[in-house]
Amino acid sequence: MVVRVLLLTLAALLLGGCGGKGNEQPASSVATETTGVATETTGVALEGASTESAVGSATVNETALLTGVRAARHEGYDRVVFEFANGLPGYDVGYTGRPVVADGSGEEVAVQGAAVLRIRMEPALDADLTLESAPRTYTGPARFSPDAAVVVELVRTGGFEAVLTWAAGIGGERPFRVTRLADPPRIVIDIDSSS
Repeated sequence: MVVRVLLLTLAALLLGGCGGKGNEQPASSVATETTGVATETTGVALEGASTESAVGSATVNETALLTGVRAARHEGYDRVVFEFANGLPGYDVGYTGRPVVADGSGEEVAVQGAAVLRIRMEPALDADLTLESAPRTYTGPARFSPDAAVVVELVRTGGFEAVLTWAAGIGGERPFRVTRLADPPRIVIDIDSSS
């Protein structure tokens, strides 16, 4: 009987400790759609992570409006978050070669880091083109270096014909996973920093 009580108490403590800041928990502990997961994760500390491209479909018909971009260091991974006002666009996230070029103009964009993770979101923009003055919905920096372990820099590389593209400069090619979260709508990219 004492053993059963101890086991139940331990299980309750473990389940209670799964939370994170707000509802941005590691993707493996929330009920969300995850794509781009590897079937074999041997040697990868971040569950479900892979170096293969991850692709997901849009959950809205209208253009998703970006409102925030942030990145932070977590134990074993860095997290990059793209937050939207009105739903989630489709995405294509994967490593790309250099030179990195801007959407539309084709001009070369410098991105710090040994590897570049391209984040392409569609239909998405950071300005509301349905309003006369096309106000910006994302007013943060188009280039910044977060306080992170492996993410060196985040750079906006395009917003053209409802395709919004960012590049994440990474210290080296590392496994990642992409997760969708709701309330508010977010595309979350976790990048393994364990080794």
